[in-house]
Amino acid sequence: MSSFELQGRVSVRSRSQDARIQFLISAACVIPALLFVLQGYISSKLEGRATTWQDFVFSGCDWLVLGVLTPIPFSLGKRFPVKRLSWKRPVGVHVLGALSLSVAWASFGLLLGLILHRYPAEQPLARSYLNWILVTIPFAVLIYFAVLGCTYAYGYFVEAREREAEASRLVAQFAEARLGALRMQLHPHFLFNSLNTILVLVREQNTVAASRMLELLAEVLREVLRTDRPPEIPLTDELRLLEKYLAIQQVRFSDRLHVQWSIEDPARAALVPDLVMQPLLENAIRHGVAKRAEAGTVVISARIVANSLELSVRDDGPGMEPSVAEGGGIGLSNTRERLRALYGDAASLTIVSARSAGTQVVLRLPYRTVRNG
Repeated sequence: MSSFELQGRVSVRSRSQDARIQFLISAACVIPALLFVLQGYISSKLEGRATTWQDFVFSGCDWLVLGVLTPIPFSLGKRFPVKRLSWKRPVGVHVLGALSLSVAWASFGLLLGLILHRYPAEQPLARSYLNWILVTIPFAVLIYFAVLGCTYAYGYFVEAREREAEASRLVAQFAEARLGALRMQLHPHFLFNSLNTILVLVREQNTVAASRMLELLAEVLREVLRTDRPPEIPLTDELRLLEKYLAIQQVRFSDRLHVQWSIEDPARAALVPDLVMQPLLENAIRHGVAKRAEAGTVVISARIVANSLELSVRDDGPGMEPSVAEGGGIGLSNTRERLRALYGDAASLTIVSARSAGTQVVLRLPYRTVRNG
């Protein structure tokens, strides 16, 4: 859709909203019209005086005529808003507008009186006209500025709502841009670590393993570097990518890397940030398996706890240094930032590490699926 079409639709929608507001303001004059007719009827009964249908018609129609005239202050209020730096001209316009409304209302009232042969047309025409203008001025001025106030209040409300919507859009765009930058930071980090592993194999002249790892890395990068990947994916897809990453690591560590899976079936449909578990697994291999002379085990689990999804990666390595566990390095710091960008305070990342007891990294995030997300 072009910008001209969008502006045209916004303009049409704005005119439609203005027309509805004008109609509601005009229709509101039906209430005082009915009340004045009812007042005249009750007063005549209490005072025991005779009334004619002309009295009721005049009382009702006089206010209905005012309803027809109320678009005047609404239109002038839209065209001449009173602003701090340019208020003199709008104030002058609205003073003339209020007087014009008084004269117009008085003119219709006098014409209606002439047609119905009743007050205010019972005196000479000029005197009746002047008296009726003086009678209508207080009501007309009050109604004019009441409608003007409603117009400004409506305009400020619409402007505040548009500003709030625009602020929400800007916040969403900023969060999306920030999240995209974090994901782009993660991609080269993952790539460099994998290439580093391949370099080790090449130096060891293990060309078979290096070739196999390059094939696996190409498959992973084909998925990771897709530009159409959403910020969140089902856990099933995340685990499938994790299996490919593990295949790369198992080429390097051979029988030294043992992996155990503990994935609850309801958790498989949960939405998780793209590539959220790869830094956890990398952390476990680097600080757990790689620092052991013998074989090491990594346990990957996912379960539903209350309304949260809990993801965990645990190793049985020697544990991490307190300074490393507190910060978590680039991968885990990046993961914290992504969780904060996506979920705010509703998600958390916890690292538990002890000497000779291994390390466990636990992610907790809101449980959402494609259906209920």
